[in-house]
Amino acid sequence: MPAPQTVDPRGPRFAAIVTSVVLVIVLVTQWWPLLAAQTLVFAIGAFVGLKPAPYSVLYRALVAPRLRPTDEREDVAPLRFAQAVGFAFALVGTIGYASGVTALGTVATAFALFAAFLNAAFNFCLGCEMYLLIKRVAPRAGSAS
Repeated sequence: MPAPQTVDPRGPRFAAIVTSVVLVIVLVTQWWPLLAAQTLVFAIGAFVGLKPAPYSVLYRALVAPRLRPTDEREDVAPLRFAQAVGFAFALVGTIGYASGVTALGTVATAFALFAAFLNAAFNFCLGCEMYLLIKRVAPRAGSAS
């Protein structure tokens, strides 16, 4: 079995900071095309991979060279799941704003911001914790039958 892919954990936190800023701008301006762009960023991270994700590219090009190297690594699977959760909320928000259901857009965007801000400010990845919880519970659910 191949070893899991890992990343420098400072990269996802940087991405969460940028995401938080983007989502605050969306909530303040209700400019849904920016939320649509963030939805695409989430989609790339979730479904293509973290390495080609735009904020990962920015981190590697602009931030990482200015930091001391670290041996600390983080598994990408929970991070990609978190990106998929962000994608779902951002997609619902984009649809809400674009279709004129502003309340839906606002609430979905606020949920995405809440999760991103937890990671940015407190280094707590809500989507990652959900992933680990599901992984722990899923095998038990299958053995209950």
